[in-house]
Parts: sequence; C-alpha cells; structure tokens
Amino acid sequence: MGKGRFITFEGPEGAGKTTQIRLLEDYLRLKGKECITVREPGGTPIGDGIRQILLSTEFSDMRPRTEILLYAASRAQLVDQVIRPALEQGKIVLCDRYVDSSIAYQGYGAQWDLQEVIQINEWATGGLKPDRTYLLDLPVEMSQSRMKNRGGKKDRMELKEKLFHERVREGFLSLAQSAPERYRKLDACLSKEEIFGQLAEDILNLVKD
Repeated sequence: MGKGRFITFEGPEGAGKTTQIRLLEDYLRLKGKECITVREPGGTPIGDGIRQILLSTEFSDMRPRTEILLYAASRAQLVDQVIRPALEQGKIVLCDRYVDSSIAYQGYGAQWDLQEVIQINEWATGGLKPDRTYLLDLPVEMSQSRMKNRGGKKDRMELKEKLFHERVREGFLSLAQSAPERYRKLDACLSKEEIFGQLAEDILNLVKD
C-alpha cells in the first residue's frame, strides 16, 4: 500500500479552489491514484450541521471565540472520521480549506490572537499537517466581483467588509511565505487551464510512490 498524501487548497471566495480540486481528482484517478475530496467546514454529518450555523446570516452576532471553536469542532470530526482513516489506507486526500483558513480568517481577518487559533486547531486535529498546500491567490476586488457575478445569497463570511478580506489575503500570503516547503502559491487571475498546468506539474513529484 502506498503512502497517503494530504493536500489542502486555500484562498478567498471565488478563487476557483473547487474547480481545481475537481480537475486534480480526475487527473489523479487517470494516473491510477486513489483519492477522496472533502471540504471545510463540513465533510461529515456533524460537520455539515456546524457549517449551516457558521455560514448562516441568522447568526450575525456570533462571537469570534464561538466561531473559532465551531470551525475547530467540525475539523476535529473530519480529521478523525474521514481524513486520518483515508491516509492510513494510502489514499490521497484533497481538502477544500483546513487550519490555515482559520488562521487567515479568524486570526488575521477577525484579528483574534494567532497563537490561540493555532493552539486550538493543533489540539483539534491532533497535529495533522498537510503534505502540500496550494494557495490560489486573488485580489479582493476580483474575488468580490466573481462572487457578485456568481449570484445567489451571500453567506456570513462573504458579507464581511472589504478590509476584513484584505487582512485575510495578507494572512494567507504570510502563511505561504513562512512555509515555502509546504506551500505553492498560484495566481488565481489566470485561466483554470493555466492554473491546473502549474498544479499538475508539481503534484506528480509529490504523489509518486
């Protein structure tokens, strides 16, 4: 049995994470690799219930500490119920958001104590770290424009002010700079084909047996 690999995708709303995960899943399966995809918050029945609370505009008065703990709770369930078992079976796990999203959104965006966010999530995940993280970087103006064109009702995070999202982007870029061995930054302004070309070139070295 080959070694499992844990690959996460980070970035703002509208950056194209879901599209790239779908393309990568198809590509890996064509290469004979067994993989699963998960998303955060969610990915389990408990996590999906927490997701509804976290993203609902009904709870606009949610306190930062509550938000941090709910994300961590969803993540703890996902790691124990889905991610670790898949990795132990030698599968590749493609995850749409992980701990770095909490650091960027709650730490940088909401300006909560970074070390508290990190420590809570270290405990929640049992210290599980990704083998590779792809950051799809996108200017805030373009992210907001894409979300507007997408239509539909905005969730609680999307309704945050522009300055909040500027801080989130700064957080992601800071994380990528601090962990260059794990992170690969991709320009989400490029076409989905150009982005995936860069991603596919990197991924084969990572998942080779």
